[in-house]
Amino acid sequence: MITGESLLASAGINIGVALILVTLFSIFKRHRSNADIYYARRISLQEEDNLYVNIPVLDRRQYYFRQFVPSLQWMRDALKVTDDDILQDCGLDPLVLIRLFKFGINLFVVCSVIGLCVLLPLNYCSNERSSDDPQSMDHFTISNISGGSNRLWVHYSCLCFITLYGVYLMHKEYKHITVKRVQQLRLLRHQPSQFTVLVRNIPFCDEHKAHGCCVDHFFSKYHPHTYRSCQILYEGKDLEDLLNQAKKLSDKIETLRLRALTKKHVSGSSLSQAFNDDTKIERLEEKLQELHHKIRQTRGKKMLEEKDMPVAFITFSSRRGATLVAQSQQHSNPLFWTTEMAPEPRDVLWRSLAIPYKRLPLYKITVLVAASLLTIFFAIPVTAVQGIAKFEKLKKWFPPAMAVQLIPGLRSTITGYLPSVILTGCIYVVPFAMIGMAKLAGYVSRSRKDIKACNMVFYFLVGNVFFLSLLSGSLLDQIGKSFSQPKDFPSHLASAVSAQADFFMTYILTSGLTGFSLEILQPGLLVLNCIKLHTWGRGKNKNPYLYSLPYYRIIPFICLFILIGMVYAVVAPLLLPFLIGYFALGYVVFIHQIQEVYKTTYETCGQYWPYIHHYIVIALVIMQITMIGLFGMKAKPSASFATIPLLIVTLLFNEYCKMRFLPTFDNYSVQDAAKNDELDEQNGLMESNYQKALDAYCPPCLRPASVNEESSLAEPLIL
Repeated sequence: MITGESLLASAGINIGVALILVTLFSIFKRHRSNADIYYARRISLQEEDNLYVNIPVLDRRQYYFRQFVPSLQWMRDALKVTDDDILQDCGLDPLVLIRLFKFGINLFVVCSVIGLCVLLPLNYCSNERSSDDPQSMDHFTISNISGGSNRLWVHYSCLCFITLYGVYLMHKEYKHITVKRVQQLRLLRHQPSQFTVLVRNIPFCDEHKAHGCCVDHFFSKYHPHTYRSCQILYEGKDLEDLLNQAKKLSDKIETLRLRALTKKHVSGSSLSQAFNDDTKIERLEEKLQELHHKIRQTRGKKMLEEKDMPVAFITFSSRRGATLVAQSQQHSNPLFWTTEMAPEPRDVLWRSLAIPYKRLPLYKITVLVAASLLTIFFAIPVTAVQGIAKFEKLKKWFPPAMAVQLIPGLRSTITGYLPSVILTGCIYVVPFAMIGMAKLAGYVSRSRKDIKACNMVFYFLVGNVFFLSLLSGSLLDQIGKSFSQPKDFPSHLASAVSAQADFFMTYILTSGLTGFSLEILQPGLLVLNCIKLHTWGRGKNKNPYLYSLPYYRIIPFICLFILIGMVYAVVAPLLLPFLIGYFALGYVVFIHQIQEVYKTTYETCGQYWPYIHHYIVIALVIMQITMIGLFGMKAKPSASFATIPLLIVTLLFNEYCKMRFLPTFDNYSVQDAAKNDELDEQNGLMESNYQKALDAYCPPCLRPASVNEESSLAEPLIL
């Protein structure tokens, strides 16, 4: 069991590490050589001249010393950013992430007031002592309440309040995000995706031996007033190989030209060397022209018809027409002519569209099995972590561990800090593994792939970090009693939640203080940038380290801590202040990262929120089920039965949200589509927006690789 001394050791180490990392960040971000890391998004938006406006530069010597002085100005700047600023600059998806942090702060501030002012004194002043150790954290938990005590009704009342307050906040946020989604779709009505439908499983035309002729015939017949054009997709592997070869040759020619130009300005260079360079360049240019000729031949109409796939992007003259087609069944056999609204052109995963539609269920089942195996495999390190945390039991099972006690303070560090660090390090690789699996599932867009990865990571964390930490910790703690008294095993298992409160406190400290500090420092990119500056990247033009916001790596962990906070809000209220610090620090850090570091690679207009809502509902349900078990363990069956209506209310609320809000995120309403069409017609933008949609979904293999190639193309790209 983690004692108060171990908790203080963990807090001290994490606070010290966080202060060091944040100090290093505030120093490194002022160095111009690190601007490609800490201002990647701003550089990409052509705002390099504003990078150092907050640094008072008087002379070189003063600037040299000033850049090594730590500053928290970035925190103050982050706190000044409003929701409207994020929505306008970055989109609704980053705003959803920030609203999730705000949700956690709003929820646990109120829960902390109730827990610290009502439940904590009530638990501590109970006559029963759950542990003889004066440093044990159990004195502040529900474990300290004697069985059958009427004080448990106070805990039940707090449970009711937290449930109702959580439901209120969830409804408020869902409604707010829904309104913002409708507004964002109206603001982004110029996007080609609102005029375009993705069609899959197109029947094969036996007469013309192709799929393309079927598309034009089908939509011209059944949607004659709104159908305008189609872009059939082709197997472009050969074209991609040719284009890659052409790009490599172009880069090589450019490098040789720069080298030759440099040699001309250097004294002592011979004419023979210059002649050899010119000869190499001419030879490479001839090869490049041959590649361009092969590319034009491969892009010929007859060649393309032999490689067409049963997938197409269909463009309509109005949003209303596209919406009606995307949300209706086109054929009596639902496996033919399957339609959906097209993702944004920048969001499309072109290679996934080459996967046959009928094979997609097999791909998804394979990914599900792989994720399940990964979850089972990670049970080993999680159980080992709990073995370290349960030091007293570990000494019995592994006597050499007693040597740790010979060094003063080492036991507190090992039991308080080391388990959470090991667990955090092991879990760090999971999101990257899950996003790799999601790539194999055949999703047509990056956003859907990221959402799928979010789901897999969240359920992994719930299964391994939450439930397995509880079970492994409880089993290690009670395994002897379970063998001697098997009938008491359910009660021992029910006490696992309160027994593991101290471990989750240290885990929150490590994930929050150290985790967010590492996130803002970006040590991996710092090391890579330093190596690059002194090796292969010396003297070359630097590109910013620009990455997409990793929702799959952030949202599941936030929801996990919401789950932990809800479960322990009544059981161990001392944990709640740690969560407030976690959400507050995460809020500041990710506002900064969204504004300065990460780019927006797609815009789903808030489609992450229904999944977040689902995760929070799971947290509420687990909290209520846990309390039903704890009230029963405390010989208060009436409180257990009284909790069941709360569970029913939560499930009914979830069903209400599915009917009231979820359809707005799954579909694009005909009313909103028609209103946006009317706005464009009034402003004279309908034709221009429609024209943009015509060419937006040209496959990468049909796009010009260079200016010379573009001028020589003879075949149309849209058939």
